[in-house]
Amino acid sequence: MLTTDKSKVKNGWIIDVSNFVCWCRCCWNIPSLFSLLKLVLLLSSSPLTFCVASPTAFNPPTATPTPSLRPTQSPFHPKLATLVSVSLVLFLSLLFAMGFLLKFFRRRKPTAAVGGDDEEKGRDLSVEEGKGCVKRFKWDEIKGFTKDFSRLIGQGGFSNVYLANLSGSDLGAVKIHVGNDRLNQVFKQELDILTRLRHNNIVKFLGYCDDQEEGAIVFEYVPNGNLQEKLHGKERELLPWKIRMSIAFQLAEAIEFLHDKCSLQIVHGDIKASNILLDERFNCKLCDFGSAKMGFSSTVVPPRTKQIMVGSPGYTDPHYLRTGVASKKNDVYSLGVIILELVTGMEAFCPERGQLLTRMVAPKLKEIAEGGGGVAEMVAGMVDPTLCGEFDLEEAKAMLIIVGLCLQQSPTARPSAAEIMQTMKDKIRSFDSPLSPPSPPAKDCHR
Repeated sequence: MLTTDKSKVKNGWIIDVSNFVCWCRCCWNIPSLFSLLKLVLLLSSSPLTFCVASPTAFNPPTATPTPSLRPTQSPFHPKLATLVSVSLVLFLSLLFAMGFLLKFFRRRKPTAAVGGDDEEKGRDLSVEEGKGCVKRFKWDEIKGFTKDFSRLIGQGGFSNVYLANLSGSDLGAVKIHVGNDRLNQVFKQELDILTRLRHNNIVKFLGYCDDQEEGAIVFEYVPNGNLQEKLHGKERELLPWKIRMSIAFQLAEAIEFLHDKCSLQIVHGDIKASNILLDERFNCKLCDFGSAKMGFSSTVVPPRTKQIMVGSPGYTDPHYLRTGVASKKNDVYSLGVIILELVTGMEAFCPERGQLLTRMVAPKLKEIAEGGGGVAEMVAGMVDPTLCGEFDLEEAKAMLIIVGLCLQQSPTARPSAAEIMQTMKDKIRSFDSPLSPPSPPAKDCHR
């Protein structure tokens, strides 16, 4: 018999450790170390005992010499081999555990969705760039501010807006989100975006409440209504040309801020006349970020997941409606529609006739962009007749050319908000003097 029982035991240990090393090498990519260990194990995998021939005393020539076999002990003591094997197993187990923990912590990303967890509730939210914080109100405070939601001043598809009496004589507007799972996510997303915004032409965010299923957001109160009411409401006012041009420029400023000057680029996604509030001096205040998205660039990238298509008739980019691709150029398209409304005084979409303003004026915009004879008369004919000729013809032409660029079918062909602002600065002189309240409409001027 050439091997002993102890050699079988040792060989079993070595095979087990070798298999463990191979398994670890497959799971964790440390080739040099495990290759070395495997080599050591293979080298030590020879039997514990082996046989050698030992010559005996010389016999007479008539006798056939018979070699005697005797076992020779291996230099590796069985106890020492067992100790080495156990040490290797423990060492490799420690490496495995360290590698697992390292990968776990590398993959783990810190997340802090606003109001996402119970521990997040009860905190005031910090505002970007060290410009203070907004307050978290209790639901009883919201009910007190709004006098139990007694005065409705605005209404949307999934929210209502109420007038609020804040501390002292300050007025505010409280937006109440209807409660369900999807709209709760919209509420949290809007909060996250609002904490990043501080701009003179974006409505100021004052606080929030997430005590109840219905989320509440508190804004400054902007007293002069919205652009939809001023241009198309039953009690519409005449907005002079200079104020119209200033509103267009301020809106372009707000959009440029969202697109290029926030830490994460923001697409508003629902720019329309009713979302443009006006203060007592008719300064623009963009509001309603319930459809906004963060992190988009002007590069057109198809969406990875199925999106819920939202938008307002007449203002929403047709390319977005066809493809679901959201980008900054969606806002540029909507800006073009707003400028067109300011110049012509016509509504973006007429429900009674089912007509889109952009489709009605598309041939004229093309002719104006191409130039040629009769352009001046065409421009004058497109300007809001209630202005009674009180406008600058060259400014009107420049604004209509901007509109034509904003409404290009291909998003990549549209200018950026910064480029639109620069063109306005170069072509529009009405921005030079400060704004003053508009004069009353002339009684003898009719559309």
